[in-house]
Amino acid sequence: MSINTLSHYVAGEWLAAKDEQWSEDLNPSDTTQILARVPQGQPAVVDRAVEAAQSAFRAWKATPGPAKAEILHKAANLLAQKRQELGTLVALEVGKPLGEAVPEVDRGVAILRYFAEEAVHPMGMVIPAQTAGSLQFSLRQPLGPVAIISPWNFPVAIPLWKMAPALAYGNTIVWKPAEVASFVATRLVEVLAEAGLPAGVLNLVLGKGSTIGNVLTGHKGIRGISFTGSDTVGMSIGETAAKNNIKYQLEMGGKNAAIVLADADLQQAAKLIAAGAMRFAGQKCTATSRAIVVSEVNDSFIDRLAAEIHTLPLAPANDPRSAIGPLVERSALEKVNYYAELGAKEGQIALGGKAPAEAPLKQGYFFEPTVVVGVSPDARIAQEEVFGPVLVVHQARSVEEAIAIANNSRYGLSVSLFTRDINAMLEYIHDIECGMVRINGDTTGVDPHAPFGGMKSSSSHSREQGPAALEFFTEVKTVQVNAAGA
Repeated sequence: MSINTLSHYVAGEWLAAKDEQWSEDLNPSDTTQILARVPQGQPAVVDRAVEAAQSAFRAWKATPGPAKAEILHKAANLLAQKRQELGTLVALEVGKPLGEAVPEVDRGVAILRYFAEEAVHPMGMVIPAQTAGSLQFSLRQPLGPVAIISPWNFPVAIPLWKMAPALAYGNTIVWKPAEVASFVATRLVEVLAEAGLPAGVLNLVLGKGSTIGNVLTGHKGIRGISFTGSDTVGMSIGETAAKNNIKYQLEMGGKNAAIVLADADLQQAAKLIAAGAMRFAGQKCTATSRAIVVSEVNDSFIDRLAAEIHTLPLAPANDPRSAIGPLVERSALEKVNYYAELGAKEGQIALGGKAPAEAPLKQGYFFEPTVVVGVSPDARIAQEEVFGPVLVVHQARSVEEAIAIANNSRYGLSVSLFTRDINAMLEYIHDIECGMVRINGDTTGVDPHAPFGGMKSSSSHSREQGPAALEFFTEVKTVQVNAAGA
């Protein structure tokens, strides 16, 4: 496979490299393979991108909704044609197993089609006026140029569930993807450009967040910021946005729990918890990282859980059999290994706990699926986000204690309960402190038309996707029209 040289995309042009520094984009399944060279953007390219977004905004805002919809529908069709090609690239670049990577592209197609239709939906309401004969109504109008900062773990779906509504509602964009997902980002921009998106409406800047991320989020030409990533970076972005008095939405970490009651279908619970914790090496903000099991069925559940985990192959991401795949980069592997060692000290390793040493896995950033038992709910491994294939199992004596353990977290993104007890379901629904609440399902994923987001330190108390996107990417203008000379 040849090494590709990537470029920024500004004002409808791919910028030729001039005195750029570069980083190597490696295949995490086989780190001997270099996929691309990524330019290390500097503040000047951010300035150019924001200027391009500002220049394009007036015309894009004035573009009729049906015309915007046509472009987004065309982009969806083009993306559907490239599903296998782009899915394979996702697997190679970020280590997402092919069986999830291709469906992620399909999800991107669904997102584009959903927001293509939103571009022609009503954007305001008529409000009764106190004055007879007056007309009063509200309009929703775009914010202006917005910054999109997206993570590497869903390199197609998350950027599109931010960019598609931003475009549908008339905003222009400067997009900074995670550096290790730069190759997929360039391919997405190519799709949107081929679909007919005017120059300057979407701009792509590549490089390190520490170099250009702060420049972008603090830029005076940006009117809104949508970010998904770590809570440390997210809170810093929130502070900057507040100082500049612009809108922001932050989707950050999770320490997601799955509760298993005595009357649950234990086989179903074990299968879905194993998948939620271990698939894609646990590299999802909604991945299951804690299982809280009623004591009387704990041993039986653990046996079933281990059996289900053993059915999930640990293999290179582009292997069709792969379910778990590698971690995305060396620092992630080192972090997971650190927490596994911590789990062995604070409790006991029931399964896994180390990096495989055999070929071909030793050439990538692989780590065995790991289950830790016997730790306190307050232990670091039970409180801190690992973002890897590590599941902590706690025991509880009742549904009330299980809910209390689940709520004992600074995060509140996603949670699941396995039971047949309607009373327990109702108690859980009302008492759990999470934005995404499931019963007899795993903690990962959400329908592309449903609001997505968390509570506590998992988000800025906003939501993404579906109808919630309109709230963020537009602002309300109230208009009153009165008769002349009255």
